Amino acid sequence: MRGNNHFSRSPRAFDSKRIKSFDNGTHNEGNENNGKRTEYFNNGTAPEDNGKSDKQEMRLQVYLAHAGVASRRACEKIIAEGRVSVNETLVTDMGSKVRAGDTVLLDGKPVHPEARKCYVLLNKPAGFVCTLSDEKGRPTAADLLKETYSERLYNIGRLDMFSSGAILFTNDGDFAAKIEHPSAQIEKEYVIETTQDFPPELLTRFKRGIRVDGIFYKCRSAAAVNRRKLRIVLVEGKNREIRRVLDSFNCTIKRLVRVRIGNLELGTLKAGEFRDLTAKERQAMLDLAAESKNEKRKYTE
Repeated sequence: MRGNNHFSRSPRAFDSKRIKSFDNGTHNEGNENNGKRTEYFNNGTAPEDNGKSDKQEMRLQVYLAHAGVASRRACEKIIAEGRVSVNETLVTDMGSKVRAGDTVLLDGKPVHPEARKCYVLLNKPAGFVCTLSDEKGRPTAADLLKETYSERLYNIGRLDMFSSGAILFTNDGDFAAKIEHPSAQIEKEYVIETTQDFPPELLTRFKRGIRVDGIFYKCRSAAAVNRRKLRIVLVEGKNREIRRVLDSFNCTIKRLVRVRIGNLELGTLKAGEFRDLTAKERQAMLDLAAESKNEKRKYTE
């Protein structure tokens, strides 16, 4: 049962007028902070840093991830680009630490960890890019969340601009790192429609493994729905993997939708709508990641 400080709201609807050139909601259940801002360095203690040597300090990339800047890996790239300073000193060293009271700036603007953690499932419409800002001025998937969430949310993984479907957003760096780590092997299921019949051998070769332009691609499963529609499950998620494999068979994709991430299905979410994950869903996702990691360790020992 939800406590008195929690509330729910129907998935946020998507305004199709926001897309100019393409044809084709709640706060978190189980949030112990109830929306109140708390300090991460209470009594000089930083949040868990999985490998920090001093409880009074935190790796800079972890600090940025906790602040909702981006995933931990993306934050490492941001640091390397020379965009971050600590106490007015430019920092590019991945080993740099942040202590309580330090002033951290990203592109000259202060960065503060956010107390409330958000976990959002969005049904991304085609025509939106998965980046926090786009130099070409194209609409971003994150734009769809800004009116509802004041927190800085970033996407876990990507969907290309012409694809639609399930994508996760969060400001929890630890959660994102566990879910997107290669050892997590989180399944992503796609439904693809083609403009012409696809050859039957496509499914067999994709499951067995196929090399396209020097890159090896292999899906976990592939099944035909009909002669122009198929379901594919991936765990690696290499850039534009499905499009490149189908293109190698001269198959043109009419529509590509990601319908599932791990235990999370789109369900009744319409394009542009989103909802918060429940505490149970979040834990189930973490359990899937941990299970895959343990299985991989078992077979490599």
